[in-house]
Amino acid sequence: MQLYNKINYLMKKIILFLSLIFIVIVVLVGVPFYKKYQKKSQLQCKNCNVLIVGFDAEQFKHLSYAGYSKETSPVQDSLAKEGFVFTNTIAQSSWTIPSFMSYFTSLYPSEHKLINKFIKFFEDEKIISNFKEISPDVETLASVFKENGYETVAFTGDAGVGAQFGYDKGFDVYIDSPKPFGGAEISIPPAIEWLKNNKNQKFFMFLHSYGIHGQYDPPEGYSKKFLDFDYAGPLKGGKEEQAKLREEGLANGKLSLTEEDYKFWRALYDEKIFNNDKKIGEFLEEFKKLDLEKNTIIIFLSDHGTEIGEHGRFDHGFTLYDELIHVPLIIKFPSNISGVINEQTRAIDLMPTIFNVVGFKIDDKIKSQMRGKSLIPLMMGEENVGRDAFSETDYRDYTHKKSLRTADGWKFIYTFENDEKELYNIKSDPGEMDNLIEKEPQISYEMEQKLFEYIKNTGQDENKLKETGCLPVYGEICTDKI
Repeated sequence: MQLYNKINYLMKKIILFLSLIFIVIVVLVGVPFYKKYQKKSQLQCKNCNVLIVGFDAEQFKHLSYAGYSKETSPVQDSLAKEGFVFTNTIAQSSWTIPSFMSYFTSLYPSEHKLINKFIKFFEDEKIISNFKEISPDVETLASVFKENGYETVAFTGDAGVGAQFGYDKGFDVYIDSPKPFGGAEISIPPAIEWLKNNKNQKFFMFLHSYGIHGQYDPPEGYSKKFLDFDYAGPLKGGKEEQAKLREEGLANGKLSLTEEDYKFWRALYDEKIFNNDKKIGEFLEEFKKLDLEKNTIIIFLSDHGTEIGEHGRFDHGFTLYDELIHVPLIIKFPSNISGVINEQTRAIDLMPTIFNVVGFKIDDKIKSQMRGKSLIPLMMGEENVGRDAFSETDYRDYTHKKSLRTADGWKFIYTFENDEKELYNIKSDPGEMDNLIEKEPQISYEMEQKLFEYIKNTGQDENKLKETGCLPVYGEICTDKI
């Protein structure tokens, strides 16, 4: 009996010990795995619709959810609370025509080759750039969705994303604004009409607006609601004035405007952000009424920002400073799982992320095409290191600039036509005002080597990058060179 009691006692001790080990395993391994599994399932949405809302020329720092002092973006702020916000996304170019195509192909501009509106522009020979002819073998987001049984539709503001440049590749429906630089008030009505007639179809939709762009004048005019001082300067606002200032800045390198002039223009820019945001909010209300939110991934993004005097000019395209390439990105899932990703990400990461989310089986051709990688590991917390970002501009053939922005906050810019080098510490100098090229020779050297390795890997010709010319964008008179 005594032996039985001892055995019984030992068995209880062993069972207790094994139970404690099991609990430790569950706590240290099982629970995190379970949480990750649950979280991953909320980031997967097989057969879901995908809606990409593209705000052209929306600078990240002018959005209230990004910490801006004025409430410019209540709709985007609300969406940011319900989805994942990427606070450090870098576009692969600083103007529309190459930038959106990098989102749609996960390729750098020099690889997808849609880098200007024209290939040649002479009095007796004008050849427009058409992506479908330049890069016939490159797949797009739309073409892959179409191959997977989705209806693919787009409603745009024309201009840089117009079908004439081949942006309609892979789309069943591609409706551009009847006038260039159309706002949300033009692209939204046909989009809603299509949704009402096709709400039971799986769809991939690109809804685009130029409502923030410098070449867009609000039909309702300006209320000047964000102008917080009495402005008595010469500026009036408007696309003609913006065009004149844009060309003057390009020609002279700097504009002779006062800080009050820039504040006035920024107030008008903020108002355009607010009005565009409101119109998209009205679209989302109609979207909800159609009961589409429960099975749609909604993505808000911009192709580039715009410069309003940060480096002495107006508009975008000519430089690669952060006011142009640091862009907003929000991804909202039907599960409403949310988070903030501060690590550096890139526009080229969107395409693989979307395929990851909707569960497409991607063939080797697409895998080898995509230069980005899925953002899901960052959203799950499995990855906590940002990605180095390369950006390019060959704007109007006036300039050829390439940049490297590292995940740890350094920025190197190389201008080929004059061999100018710039180096900035983004963390201590977010405005990119203090060129450290002479003070940090080792960092400069290492980044230059990485940049030129990238140029080699993307098949770019360094000698050709030193040549400049003239390719119009806005219908301006083309001169030989600025």
